[in-house]
Amino acid sequence: MKNILGLLGVAVFLFTACQKEMTEKEKSEYTIKGKEIATATFKKLGGELEKKMKEGGVSKAAPFCNANAGTIADEVANKYKVTIKRTSDKLRNKENAPNSEEKTIIKRFQRLIAEGKNLKPIVEKDKDGHPHFYAPIKLKKKCLTCHGVLGETMKHEADSIIKTLYPNDKAIGFKEGDFRGIWSINFNSKN
Repeated sequence: MKNILGLLGVAVFLFTACQKEMTEKEKSEYTIKGKEIATATFKKLGGELEKKMKEGGVSKAAPFCNANAGTIADEVANKYKVTIKRTSDKLRNKENAPNSEEKTIIKRFQRLIAEGKNLKPIVEKDKDGHPHFYAPIKLKKKCLTCHGVLGETMKHEADSIIKTLYPNDKAIGFKEGDFRGIWSINFNSKN
């Protein structure tokens, strides 16, 4: 009986492992689509934030981002029938906290950076068997106003405004090109 249970356990493990495998063609297709979705989300959110910055600086942009970033990501997600998340180990919004798979990917990217390697998107099946796209978010110069080094590229006034919206903010201290976090796009077709 123990042998049968042991063999059954091995069979389940192998079946699950095989379910996680993707062909190189599938990975390539999901990488292209993932990049397209991440770019579309960044353009939509970034464009709206730029408008608010022109209207009134951080005092207009930060509250807008706080109230609308999720909605904007959801609009793009619905268009593509995916789930979109931006996450990091240095959170601004606790609602964007990474799950265990995302924490693993963040650590993997950080390890590659420490080794001096280039970061490339990762596509793999998640624990539920859905294709999942992960890509690094590198900080752009225009993002330093709200995510930069305090007293250098980020003003204390901006930090105060952000701290009123996000009292536990950890998303500052970055320089242009720094690894900020990841795009996590799940092709779960639930939307």
